[in-house]
Amino acid sequence: MRDALAANGRKKVVVAGLWTEVCNTTFALCAMLEGGYEIYMVADASGGTSADAHKYAMDRMVQAGVVPVTWQQVLLEWQRDWARKETYDAVVGIAKEHSGAYGMGIDYAYTMVHGAPERVSHGETIGPRAAT
Repeated sequence: MRDALAANGRKKVVVAGLWTEVCNTTFALCAMLEGGYEIYMVADASGGTSADAHKYAMDRMVQAGVVPVTWQQVLLEWQRDWARKETYDAVVGIAKEHSGAYGMGIDYAYTMVHGAPERVSHGETIGPRAAT
């Protein structure tokens, strides 16, 4: 890994994996100390042997200078802006499918603002019914 990182000449490394308290922490601390790398740890794409083990390992890495990020931050930072048409459709597709409220916001903008059809079908609409 060290040779591969050195060969590409970049100093920013995005890391995710198992186990946060062992593999991720050891790699991150060594890469920063020995190689001068800037580490971005994808917290929600990594996992520990327990919730506490993950949390305290993340805390330890942050104290040492690791930048904690989420998978969605990484995706959207790599996209940069929506004018990048070559990756637009793929990024929007991932966000709509896996980003919860953010994905719902994209659907809302497409349907309500831009007039696109909804991507889900709803059953028959019932009501309103007059009170009797």
